[in-house]
Amino acid sequence: MKAIIYRDNGGPDVLELVDRATPEPGPGEVRVRLHVSGVNPTDWKTRSGATNPKQFPEVTPHLDGAGVIDAVGEGVDAGRVGQRVWLFMATAGRPTGTAAEFTVVDAERAVPLPEQAGFELGASLGVPALTAHRALTVAEDGPDRLRPGALDGKVVLAAGGAGAVGHAVIQLARWAGATVISTISGPEKARLATAAGAHHVVNYREGDPAAVIRGIAPDGVDIVAEVALGANLALDLAVLRTRGVIATYANDGGKPVQLDVRQNMMLNTRFQFLVLYTLGSRALTAGAEDVAAAVADGALPVGEEHGLPLVRFPLERTADAHRAVEDGTVGKVLVDVTP
Repeated sequence: MKAIIYRDNGGPDVLELVDRATPEPGPGEVRVRLHVSGVNPTDWKTRSGATNPKQFPEVTPHLDGAGVIDAVGEGVDAGRVGQRVWLFMATAGRPTGTAAEFTVVDAERAVPLPEQAGFELGASLGVPALTAHRALTVAEDGPDRLRPGALDGKVVLAAGGAGAVGHAVIQLARWAGATVISTISGPEKARLATAAGAHHVVNYREGDPAAVIRGIAPDGVDIVAEVALGANLALDLAVLRTRGVIATYANDGGKPVQLDVRQNMMLNTRFQFLVLYTLGSRALTAGAEDVAAAVADGALPVGEEHGLPLVRFPLERTADAHRAVEDGTVGKVLVDVTP
């Protein structure tokens, strides 16, 4: 089979296209013939060594993807052969991810993908959708599972709604019944956030964004899904309701975070820091089940017309796909494994 690998941490040039033996599934595992592989910021950060040192002599990158199960290991229902699936956390604890024609994962990390959902949608779920699910299910006064109506009466602020996680936050929150506000930096990103389903978009670079958000939500925002905590903390706290939660999954821009302790005591602010690697199986399983239900309801479409442009590369240009993500390309970067 064809696979992308790297042997050393470094820039995109360490990625190589090679031939490797097709893997066999072990007990509790499935083998998936990949159609599309999804690229996330965590993939290039892992490749570069920015997050953790390389754990294996050779690594095939990418956590997310979509394809068809073509073999199962002992203990897995043989009826799953031929099933269309989306994958999440493929490289967690393994050296082999989805940037290859075949990969092997634990059976529970291959989630059924409905016939009406394309492989490009399946490969766009994983990290963004599960991160969004976690951000929306950690509020003190909110649900720990999502379904239609679960967030009725709640107000969600999606910071950076034109990004992949922000896009998933908007879609999942709207599916669950919330009023969704997204902060954006200009007209084009406002268009994307609106196409994703945001009820309101607010340009944080113009005027008084806190006043605009308070005008929409006089009692404050229940949940903030935050991508740049250091840069946006003052705005978040200005619009957060008492006992609200700021769920942060990144700190884009790297601005240091300084907390006014008394201000947060008076608000009873809840800060939820999150990363999928250490989330735990219970929350991951719940997230996968709820995301699958949203997909089945048609609530998580992708593409330009749905607020998430797709930027696609063939397998042999995976290095260019990584460069695109590193350079902050707007939209979802995908690698087409099967042309």
